[in-house]
Amino acid sequence: MTQSPVPASKMPSVPPRILLGPGPSNVDPRVLRAMMQPMIGYLDPDYIEIMNETVDMLKQVFQTSEGSAFPLSGTGSAGMEAGLSSLLEPGDTVVMCIYGFFCERMVDMAERAGANVVPLRADWGRAFPEEMLEAELKKHSNVKLVTAIQAETSTGVRQPLQGLSRLAQEHDTLFMVDAVTALGGEEMAFDAWNIDYAYAATQKCMACPPGLSPVAISPRALESIKSRKTKPVSWYLDLWLNANYWGFDRVYHHTGPVSMVLALREGLRLILQEGLENRYARHHRNAAALCAGLEALGLRMVVPAEHRLDQITLAWIPDGVDGDAVRNSLLRGHGIEIGRGLGEFAGKVWRVGLMGESSKPEYVLALLSAMEKILPEHGYEVASGVAVAAASESLARAGG
Repeated sequence: MTQSPVPASKMPSVPPRILLGPGPSNVDPRVLRAMMQPMIGYLDPDYIEIMNETVDMLKQVFQTSEGSAFPLSGTGSAGMEAGLSSLLEPGDTVVMCIYGFFCERMVDMAERAGANVVPLRADWGRAFPEEMLEAELKKHSNVKLVTAIQAETSTGVRQPLQGLSRLAQEHDTLFMVDAVTALGGEEMAFDAWNIDYAYAATQKCMACPPGLSPVAISPRALESIKSRKTKPVSWYLDLWLNANYWGFDRVYHHTGPVSMVLALREGLRLILQEGLENRYARHHRNAAALCAGLEALGLRMVVPAEHRLDQITLAWIPDGVDGDAVRNSLLRGHGIEIGRGLGEFAGKVWRVGLMGESSKPEYVLALLSAMEKILPEHGYEVASGVAVAAASESLARAGG
C-alpha cells in the first residue's frame, strides 16, 4: 500500500532560535549556503582541491606547521574516541586529568580500549592543579599518554595547558587535548604548546553544523600509531587510516560527508577572514559583558575569573528558583536556548554559551533583557534594566 506524500503545509518546521547553550551554536548563513552547493564525488579532482584547502586552513586555526590536520567524519566524541583508541594499546598506561563531565567520558573510552587508566580527579569548577599530575607521573616509568580538556563544557573552566604539556614532555609521554569548545574561539597553539593530538567539533566556535571533528596530530603521535603492535579497535576511527585518506596518498577509506566538508571550508574562511586574535577578543568581550549582566542580577558565577571560559559561562541557580522552568520560559517565550547542568552540577547551574556565530553583543543583551522579565515570574526579584545596563557599560568600555 503506497502512502500519500505529506503536504508541504503539514511538514514540521524548525523554529528560529538564538542558541546560547553549550552547543550547537547558530550557523553563519554563508556556511548554510555552502552546504547547498551541488553534490560532488569524493574522488573528483575538484573535491580533492576542496580537501586541500580545508586542511590548509585547519592547520592555521590549530597553529601547526609540523603536524597533520583534517576533519574526522563524526562529532567531537568521535575525535575523542579516535585519539584514545589509536594512541592506546591494551595495557598501556594513561594518566587522565579529570575535572568535569567530559573528562569522565574519556575515562570510559580509555577503559573500553583496554588501557590501564589512572584517573586524577580534581574539583569541578576549578582548573586542574599541575602539581597533582607531577606527583602522579613520578610514580610511573611507562606512561604512554596524558589527557586534558582545554575548555571543559560542563564546568566553564579554561584549563592552562603549557604546564601540563611540559610535564608530559619531561616524562616522554604523549599529550592529548580536548579542544571541542575552544577551537575557533580560544587560542590553540598546537606546535608551540607541544601537543601530540587535539580534537574539536564543528558546531561550537567554528559556527558550522555538528557532524565533523577536526583533529591535529603531531609527527611523534603518528609514528606511535604506525608502530603499534596491535590494530586499533576501531577501523573507522583509526587515525593512521584517516590521515592517509586526507594526506598526499589519498588512500580511500570511507565516503566523505561532502556537504559537511563544504560547510567547514566556509566556516574556516570566516574564522581566518575575521582573524584569530580578533575572534578571540570578540569572545572575551562578549563573555565579560554577559558576566557583568548576570552579576548585576545578583547571580553568582561558578568559576573564578582567572580560569573562566569565554565560550561557556556557568551561573548558580538561586535558591528556590526552578532552573528548568526558567530555561523553558526563555525558549518558549523568547526563542533563546541556554543549557542545564551536567554531572555534579545537574540542577544547580545554568550554562550560557557564546560561541562562534552565537557570540554577539545583541544576543547577550537579548538574553539579559529576557532574564530581567522572567526571573520575577519565578520568585526571584530583580530591578528592571540593571543587567542590560551593566552589560552595555562593559561593552562600551571594551569598545564593543
